[in-house]
Amino acid sequence: MITLNDEYADAPVIALHCSGAGANQWRSLGETLDALDVLATPKTRYTLIAPEHYGCDSVGPWSGEHAFTLADEAARTVEIMDRQRGKVHLVGHSYGGGVALRAALERPHGIASITLYEPSAFHLLERMGTRGAAEFAEILAIAARTAEGVVAGDLRGAASSFVDYWSGQGAWSALRPSVQAMLTRWVPKAPLDFRALIHEPTPMSAYAKLRIPTLVMRGEHAPAPTRLIAETLPELMPAAQLIVVPDAGHMGPLTHAQTVNAAIARHIAQCDARAACLSE
Repeated sequence: MITLNDEYADAPVIALHCSGAGANQWRSLGETLDALDVLATPKTRYTLIAPEHYGCDSVGPWSGEHAFTLADEAARTVEIMDRQRGKVHLVGHSYGGGVALRAALERPHGIASITLYEPSAFHLLERMGTRGAAEFAEILAIAARTAEGVVAGDLRGAASSFVDYWSGQGAWSALRPSVQAMLTRWVPKAPLDFRALIHEPTPMSAYAKLRIPTLVMRGEHAPAPTRLIAETLPELMPAAQLIVVPDAGHMGPLTHAQTVNAAIARHIAQCDARAACLSE
């Protein structure tokens, strides 16, 4: 089952999509979780909740009432978490991973597990100093190029460079015209996403508070910035582990959905099994 917004779910899995995508990114994960129900306890019904971000048609643009922050984006997820009777499993990809980390920091005791695929927590790169300097400069460059296209009114050009950076040269040309049109409508939100991720004020030390079973994934061919972030998070989070998805890049949850979704489901099932044993 997949829903954009659920008041209450028996076993909620909140999945946050990447920039430019929407709830449908996680449809196949919902199917994987439906199959996981069969393997879980008879009373368990995993429900996938996939809230969408500002800039999506279901939510609309950011209000503009103040400078946009990651906390503003995470507020919707935090509200959904607060409506659940028990703990949630939190999943995030790229921008959604950055939002997931922010939500986790706000509600650490409400989370049963976290799964992150190349979370774009770009503020960490700056805090790494020389270790992350080249990767941070790379992100600043693509952020500037995207913003310049938006300001100039070249929305299609901005969307094209954004997609080709994250998915590889020629990826934009390979997209269906309807998808190109959707991304061209969305791309004015991209500079806000970059700014929120880059200027997030959370210090590196704060992540030590997240003693939550966490699976961090990256593609074998991950871009340098998200590769470094994925490899650094297990050093910061006491209960985190890293796995590499063979042959995948940054868009692994879409291009290698079966492998990624199986890993997510396995992590969730293992965390629930461990929690059940501890409660007996």
